[in-house]
Amino acid sequence: MDASDAQEDDRMQELVAFDKTEAGVKGLVDAGLQKIPKIFVRPAEELAEDLNHKRAQIEVPVVDLGGLEKADRRKQIAEEVRTASETWGFFQVVNHGIPLNVLDEMLDGIQKFNEQDVEEKKKYYTRDNTRRVRFLSNHDLFRSRTANWRDTLTISFADPDQSDSKELPDSCRESAVEYSKNVEKLGNILFEILSEALGLDSEHLRNMECSKGHRIHSHYYPACPEPELTLGTTKHSDPGFLTIVLQNQSGLQIFFQNQWVDVLPIPGGLVINTGDLLQLVSNGKFRSNNHRVLVDRLAPRISVACFFSGPLGMENISYGPIKELISEENPPIYKEVLLTDYTMKFLTSGLHENYLLNYFKA
Repeated sequence: MDASDAQEDDRMQELVAFDKTEAGVKGLVDAGLQKIPKIFVRPAEELAEDLNHKRAQIEVPVVDLGGLEKADRRKQIAEEVRTASETWGFFQVVNHGIPLNVLDEMLDGIQKFNEQDVEEKKKYYTRDNTRRVRFLSNHDLFRSRTANWRDTLTISFADPDQSDSKELPDSCRESAVEYSKNVEKLGNILFEILSEALGLDSEHLRNMECSKGHRIHSHYYPACPEPELTLGTTKHSDPGFLTIVLQNQSGLQIFFQNQWVDVLPIPGGLVINTGDLLQLVSNGKFRSNNHRVLVDRLAPRISVACFFSGPLGMENISYGPIKELISEENPPIYKEVLLTDYTMKFLTSGLHENYLLNYFKA
């Protein structure tokens, strides 16, 4: 066995040992760790590359959804969403209709889940993607180049009837159910606006079942003793149609015009980003942009990302560029793809290599 094989073998043993604890990154912090394990340390060339990128002082567009029921105002909102989706692939929304207490209680529930007794959390620890409720650290732990400094609780909502399920953890059951109901309504509104921004009928994307079912990934990024050496989430683009993000503090960054832009939280605001599937069906008109998450030395960061990635449990559906957006002057950039194949490609790749659209070019 040569040196590189031995090194990889050591790394795999470290990953297995970490996963077997079922305590996540929070378990490392609770053990009083002063230096982060090697599996979390980014490669030297990646750290050096970061020094070449400026930290921008520009801000992500903010869209005020107030007055959406008025025709002129709705047209203006659709135009703002169109511009943001074409250039940034990201925007924040205010006056979105979700009460502030629903947002606060969701963040509080996730904090309680992660900071409760570890034995209670272990009941939900699994790498089985078919489980409705999953707690784990790094879904791509054994495929990634570097492990990320975060733990995740994932809850799938395939249909409204599941909302009162007893499968959900006690610490966040009520808050997650209430948040899910509200974020589903907002998702449907955003898909209407995005349809109009593409020049289509307002129901077009919803009729494609883009908004049918969603998964809520609640990330907990513990305070880190060496934040400059690791990341909370590796640079990536989101695979689905649309992501709605609730965050309690800074850390999220977008790679825009060759520089990292901080997405600073707005009180009561939500971050919206268009994903790879929306770039695919819009034939490249809307952007799915790379982003990442930094970690903090002093305080844990909490974010709740709601992913709309097509109908859950109906992966035999296929998606391709919307026919109304195709012409001789604007031929299809992407192939039609079966959702099951698309999902499998995501699940069998590391987050760092996951620019899925490269695999589905026409």
